[in-house]
Amino acid sequence: MPKATINADVVRNLAALLDETGLTEIEYETGTLRVRVSRQGGVTMATAAPAAAPVTAAPARDDGLAPAPVGDATPAGAITSPMVGTVYTAPEPGAGDFVKVGDTVSEGQTLLLIEAMKTFNEIRAPRSGTVTSVLIANEQPVEFGDVLMVVE
Repeated sequence: MPKATINADVVRNLAALLDETGLTEIEYETGTLRVRVSRQGGVTMATAAPAAAPVTAAPARDDGLAPAPVGDATPAGAITSPMVGTVYTAPEPGAGDFVKVGDTVSEGQTLLLIEAMKTFNEIRAPRSGTVTSVLIANEQPVEFGDVLMVVE
């Protein structure tokens, strides 16, 4: 079964179109893939899904790397949220992210924080590997079981 991929240029173009038109959301569908880009609280988010079943994908990226493939199944190497809360990708406002796509991580290394009930919980790498995609944005709310990133 071939893996679906999202063209990062399509997401960037849709995000730019949001800025040009002042819209808060735009959706593009072709074949069996649907991409929705929306602006929420100043952050541009992209959601991609097979036309029949919505699945959250990566935020629009500025680094030229494509988000992870999307589909009905959880990707191999997925790091999922162990709780409901708000994700923080950096240790403090203005600091660099804990990890980014392409980084090599060690088992036990902090990948991000999830704030739940005013407590910051470190989400650590369950294994060593390379971060192949980050599927969440800073300050994004997450639910139990949401895929946060992929480490292969």
